[in-house]
Amino acid sequence: MRQEEPEVNLEQILERLRRFFGRFRIGGGGASMLYILLGVLVVAFAVWMSTGIYTVSTVGGEVAVLRRFGEFSGEKGPGLQWWWPAPIGTKSIVQADEIRRLELGFRGNTPAPQESLMITGDENIVDAQLLVQYNIKDATDFLFKVVDPDGITLRDVAETALRQVVGARPIDDVLTDKKEEVQADTKVLLQALLDQYLTGIRVTEVKLQNVNPPAQVQAAFDDVVKAKEDKERIINLADAYKEEILPTAEGEAARLREDAEAFRAERINLATGQAERFNAILSEYLKSTEVTRQRLYLDAMELILPGITKIIGDPGNIVVLTEGGGANIVPLPE
Repeated sequence: MRQEEPEVNLEQILERLRRFFGRFRIGGGGASMLYILLGVLVVAFAVWMSTGIYTVSTVGGEVAVLRRFGEFSGEKGPGLQWWWPAPIGTKSIVQADEIRRLELGFRGNTPAPQESLMITGDENIVDAQLLVQYNIKDATDFLFKVVDPDGITLRDVAETALRQVVGARPIDDVLTDKKEEVQADTKVLLQALLDQYLTGIRVTEVKLQNVNPPAQVQAAFDDVVKAKEDKERIINLADAYKEEILPTAEGEAARLREDAEAFRAERINLATGQAERFNAILSEYLKSTEVTRQRLYLDAMELILPGITKIIGDPGNIVVLTEGGGANIVPLPE
């Protein structure tokens, strides 16, 4: 429990001051000196209290963390605020929304191989540089729970998270087509560790920078990457060719199916008509066999005779049809 602060008794203080200055009374000026001194003390006290006025800006999401006699007392948001001035109270203003960055494995253009060289899950060595962007989600934890949270603590935790993720994957995942997954896994693990240590830091983005194999095998890995790029390019070309040819082939197939269906319907209709005609003739034939047979004979002759130019008529005579449409009867010899 916090001890209660003693109350200030202004009357007792004034009485002690009167007694003290009464010893140095010179004529009737002792009272005047006392009031002058009291005025100076009041002004000094007012000036001291006014130094506790401060402003918390909305820019950067500023948060004021307050302490009284070194003990945490609370937080204040944006606006004009007042807090006990030193030496009683202290305040720390933190820009919570400001995006900060940590470079792991490099400093500007200078590499830091002691941080970036690590072993992958298939026992290869890779040089992986990481950029971490973050802000402050809990100003109190950030200031008081961990020593140097955005310095050595964040650097060690980021290196641990990256090494753990890379160490669980083959080198191809880090070098080629699964960088996004490596970044996402590293971000999740890094945030979990920071929360576990109560750093008050929120990770906003994790981005792999230069990721390279060791220099001794760089050429071989370049060939592998180029082969995979060629593979993707050929697949894309094949897909484009398929998209071009497939619609044409499907249209041609549809046309052939429609032609076949039309031919099928035509042949079925023709065969059905012929069958119905035959059935009709058969029905009439059965009703009157001789008449129907004679009728069929005459119909057949109408089809056959127009193509014949010689006709044998009465016995002993030949009827010859001329081109002009005339007819000559030629008697046959006895």
